[in-house]
Amino acid sequence: MKNIECLKKYRAMSKKDLLSELKHVKKEQTLVSLKVGAGKEDNFSQISKLRKNIARINTLLSSSENGVSNGQ
Repeated sequence: MKNIECLKKYRAMSKKDLLSELKHVKKEQTLVSLKVGAGKEDNFSQISKLRKNIARINTLLSSSENGVSNGQ
């Protein structure tokens, strides 16, 4: 998924959905990291993409807590 599409998807989500998505992405990152470490997966770039998605979600969550608009 492209960065802009990803941001639009996350910005359209409610806080509850963002928390759920954050949990899902963190779980996926853990699984991919374990697979890469075990040598079962060669797609190292997927780990950094997941990290960036986690950072995007955390940024949106913290900005909503601080009352900052999502830039829409």
